[in-house]
Amino acid sequence: MASVEKLPMLAEGYERLTADLKALREERPRIVDAIEEARAHGDLSENAEYHAAKERQGQVEATIADLEDKISRAQIIDPASLSGDKVIFGATVTLLDDDEKPVRYQIVGPYEADARVGRISYNSPLGKALIGRKVDEEIEVTVPSGDKFYSIEKIEFI
Repeated sequence: MASVEKLPMLAEGYERLTADLKALREERPRIVDAIEEARAHGDLSENAEYHAAKERQGQVEATIADLEDKISRAQIIDPASLSGDKVIFGATVTLLDDDEKPVRYQIVGPYEADARVGRISYNSPLGKALIGRKVDEEIEVTVPSGDKFYSIEKIEFI
């Protein structure tokens, strides 16, 4: 049974999902053409081109269905319209690690997360530990490399 749970995301994440969906929908006719061309080669039981095109068609259709589901459940949130003194979805949080070195993360949806650019999912271990916390609170997070300790220095909604 499909979930009807809303998926919070930033406008940028929503636009990326809709662009991916558009690109896959545009690929559909090319796949159908590839199947027709491969079918014209004769015996389908030993036709690698046909099987590859059919497999690609299945992958594209499954991805389209997944993207359509995510887009239909999207709840677009503008961080600039938010405020408060607690960490919530969309907040940009500056943390101090054990060495007092500042690190900055924005709390985003799971489909937008990219730690390399400072975006972590609210479902990640660090995201879960941060949600609901305030400035000057300390958190402990267990990650694959071990336990990490952070202090919340600043919460912004930008």
